[in-house]
Amino acid sequence: MNVSKSLPAVPGRLPPTRIGSRTFEWGSRTYVMGIVNVTPDSFSGDGLLAAAAGHCDAAVEAAVAQARRMVDEGADILDLGGESTRPGHEPVSAEEEVARVVPVIAAIHAALPQVPISVDTTKAKVAAVALDAGAALLNDVWGVGRDDAMARLAGERQVPLIVMHNRDVAHYDDFVAELLADLRAALDRAQGIGVPRGNLIVDPGFGFGKTPEHNLEVMRHLRELRELGSPVLLGTSRKSTLGRVLGGAPPEDRLEATLATTAIGIAAGVDIVRVHDVLANVRAARMSDAVVRGVVL
Repeated sequence: MNVSKSLPAVPGRLPPTRIGSRTFEWGSRTYVMGIVNVTPDSFSGDGLLAAAAGHCDAAVEAAVAQARRMVDEGADILDLGGESTRPGHEPVSAEEEVARVVPVIAAIHAALPQVPISVDTTKAKVAAVALDAGAALLNDVWGVGRDDAMARLAGERQVPLIVMHNRDVAHYDDFVAELLADLRAALDRAQGIGVPRGNLIVDPGFGFGKTPEHNLEVMRHLRELRELGSPVLLGTSRKSTLGRVLGGAPPEDRLEATLATTAIGIAAGVDIVRVHDVLANVRAARMSDAVVRGVVL
């Protein structure tokens, strides 16, 4: 497959990226991103607003406790979201999303100032307030969409941006080629807006704008994402395709399938895995890194 002339060749290890107070050395090992859902309707059943019966103070307290546990278990980054992205989710206003995530980001940043925090949002207004509260990384599930506000914010604030692949309708004539082309165009656009190449991370969007068959195809072609010249994030944790492969297993019974995708992803060169179950995935990543990269921590 031809690589755009605007993209650098990938001779080996990518240049490091600064996220908050930490520098991430891509290729040295796999990094683990722990998911903190400040929502009432997370697909995986871990939404902290639901667990706290909608009480924001209780949700903040629960989120800080969860963040501490995830970091103790080996999480390198914490990803906070205030709006579910599951199929059929109820959209929320920017004001409601800010009310959900900003107190949690501020509290976690105060409790764990050394841990980089990512904000999972499609709204630049929410992202800007989250950065002010202590977030250091933007995670946009519509990174290939037409709205460039998130990329503009990342350029203006000089923070890294995760560009995820997504489509309204899961229709493709040539799935892998179109996946790569969509991501390539989004990366080029973000760079043109002012996001340094070293601040861009790609996510193939497992579970977003894709059929279960497409999701499995993503796993088979992860290595081709290296052509894009950016670190790669993989987010398969507890998703419905895993449950379908396991014969209808509910989200809480998809750990083994998640660990399998973590190991396969690392073998294909993935740099970050975004997960709910941190400890198990940290262990799977360490074992995989020992085999694939020769890294024994």
